[in-house]
Amino acid sequence: METDVNPSNSKGIFAGVNPVMAIGSSALAVLFVLYTVIMPEHANSVYSAAKGYIASNFAWYYVGLMSVFLFIAVYLVFSRYGSIRLGKDDERPEFGFFSWFSMLFGAGIGIGILFWSIAEPMYHLQSNPFISPDNALTIEAAQVAMRVSIFHWGLHGWGLFALCGLSLAYFSYRKGLPLSIRSGLYPLLGNRIYGPIGHAADLLAVFGTVFGIATSLGLGAQQMNAGLNYLFGIEVSTTTQMVLIVVISIIATFSVITGVNKGIRILSELNMQLTVVMLAFFIILGPTAYVIGSFFTNLGDYMLNVTSLGLWVDPNPEHTWQGSWTIFYWGWWIAWAPFCGIFIARISRGRTIREFILGVLIAPTMLAAFWITIFGNTAMYIELFGQGGVVDAVNDDITLALFKTIELMDAGTILTTLGASICTIMLVTYFVTSADSATLVICTLISMGNPHPPMRYRIFWGMSIGLVAAVLLLAGGLGALQTASIIAALPYSIVIIATIVGLYKALRAEPLPGKPEVIGVAK
Repeated sequence: METDVNPSNSKGIFAGVNPVMAIGSSALAVLFVLYTVIMPEHANSVYSAAKGYIASNFAWYYVGLMSVFLFIAVYLVFSRYGSIRLGKDDERPEFGFFSWFSMLFGAGIGIGILFWSIAEPMYHLQSNPFISPDNALTIEAAQVAMRVSIFHWGLHGWGLFALCGLSLAYFSYRKGLPLSIRSGLYPLLGNRIYGPIGHAADLLAVFGTVFGIATSLGLGAQQMNAGLNYLFGIEVSTTTQMVLIVVISIIATFSVITGVNKGIRILSELNMQLTVVMLAFFIILGPTAYVIGSFFTNLGDYMLNVTSLGLWVDPNPEHTWQGSWTIFYWGWWIAWAPFCGIFIARISRGRTIREFILGVLIAPTMLAAFWITIFGNTAMYIELFGQGGVVDAVNDDITLALFKTIELMDAGTILTTLGASICTIMLVTYFVTSADSATLVICTLISMGNPHPPMRYRIFWGMSIGLVAAVLLLAGGLGALQTASIIAALPYSIVIIATIVGLYKALRAEPLPGKPEVIGVAK
């Protein structure tokens, strides 16, 4: 067991952080980057083989696990535990609903959905297990494509984030434990969470956060480069993308230095405001009646099929679609769970369990469904009823899907340029939001849950994430590390299960209304 678990007892460069976590997280990042860069072919083959093995042998596990997580989240909403407050009984939320929702959506999936809201439906329009080859590129295929796309960004993923964030917020704000992954294991391990097992759980979280954000930052730089090329003719090159990464990293570091209440909150609100502008842009200048009608159709279709989709495992082991899409998504959601869970917990103090879960489940799912419908169905309309060209753009260069769709809307040169410009700005602001949120989470973990970690570590990790992304982009290792992050989701899923068991055990010790408190987790 750790003999000195209080970071404040450390001195020198490690003042304010746990030395084991600070050294271990840095060493882990360096080792994996070096391995991927120095031995790229070997690393890629190892990662790909592991990913293939997981997709072939653990599809049932990922599918079942995500459905169970969603069921538990819904159960807690209607249980007697729903009225428990994440903090003292008289505490109230630190942030208003708009700021809270903007931050959790921006940190969670904002940048990913901006990248995939057109590309993914267009891929499924061409081929997926729920349509026949003869039915591809039809109205029927379009409906199935939207159903599957919303499924991948909907309730199942947010159910996972809700449980992870709830566990962290509950043990930190109600039980006085550190805001770190290890705290969810307290009911099972007691003070042993401050030893090797706790360090391992937090290091897995750091791994998923660093490489998840770094790979997304690298891939996002490529899409930003495509936008700048479309707008200003700036060359699409690795050099340009590395410059973009440096600029974003500097902005993100400055944002995280200012803290949650200033930089991160302001940027998140800006993201949401720009999102509203772009959604209005697509609705007004696109096929208005078609996309609005499609939203209600898509939402109803998704709700009717979400249970069967959530439990479907492809019976044909030779098919690769589920491994490439659904299993990949579930692994990615799990890999991001520690990062998003800690950040959502960080901004949710004072809310009740019922309010917390309903907010995390419903609001982002509704916005995701609306966003995918407005962007995706506009592209579908152009492809099926208009001049076409979106499918070819997606197949040729996925980073151009968004900009090509705006161009094919034929809104005129000025409005087309304006729309593409706003989308490019959104790419920057959403990536900055993700990067500064991730930096704050990493620093919170290495400082044993301190919500205000030392400034020097915020600067160090803010720039380190950008450095990792730049090095991997230069070495061509982004795809390999993205795969590695998904692989790390498998052992981390065990941590999540243990955390949920610990949460349930602690909740059972909560007093019923009018009854004395049962002694449970030490405060």
